[in-house]
Amino acid sequence: MSSQENCPPLRHLAIIMDGNGRWAKERGLSRSEGHKAGTETAKKIVTESRKIGLEYLTLYAFSKENWTRPGEEVSFLFDLLIRFLRQEQQTLIEQSIKINILGNWEEMPFTVCQVLKATRAKTQECNKMVLNLALNYSGRDEILQACQNIIRDQIKADDLDEILFSQYLFTKDQPDPDLIIRTSGERRLSNYLIFQAAYSEFYFTSVLWPDFDEQALQQALNDYSRRQRRFGGLSDS
Repeated sequence: MSSQENCPPLRHLAIIMDGNGRWAKERGLSRSEGHKAGTETAKKIVTESRKIGLEYLTLYAFSKENWTRPGEEVSFLFDLLIRFLRQEQQTLIEQSIKINILGNWEEMPFTVCQVLKATRAKTQECNKMVLNLALNYSGRDEILQACQNIIRDQIKADDLDEILFSQYLFTKDQPDPDLIIRTSGERRLSNYLIFQAAYSEFYFTSVLWPDFDEQALQQALNDYSRRQRRFGGLSDS
């Protein structure tokens, strides 16, 4: 990984993979072709992230808001997910990448749930990198569900702090994202990791997701390495 003189080592990278539709439109292709190209990019970025030593990689794969898209497109996205998990399962195991799911994935179609369960089980002992897939995910819902579960567990108000609260999130026992990348030129979180992103660094690029290759990733990491993370304090200088 690139030198990071000012920043603590980057352990957790989160990405909002945006721009598949626009990439396809620019080329006169269907949105489905854009999503297929985006899946190929995801494979490359997962492999590169493992290669450079990241501990956690989180990909925003399907938000709760994505259900409002046309049914045909949603079904195609699920088919791509199933295909990705089945085809890459052995590669994930060989690279010791553990699959973890953020979101209410149990509400997704039966076949998707079965493949997710199988992949999670088969990669459970992998320990070189955690690949978080945010599926049927909503940052606001995550916080709301955490509050509901805290109440159910009868946690006393005086006993509740940030550390305990974080254990009720989908990312429990994981560090917060050091860097969040969003492709395609948009500059917003879109309901993504709202609690966890409190002190994350952000990197926005106009590159559309299917064109976001290993070189583009390295550019983002180089940019991050030149930053100072003060977490509300003062720099050493």
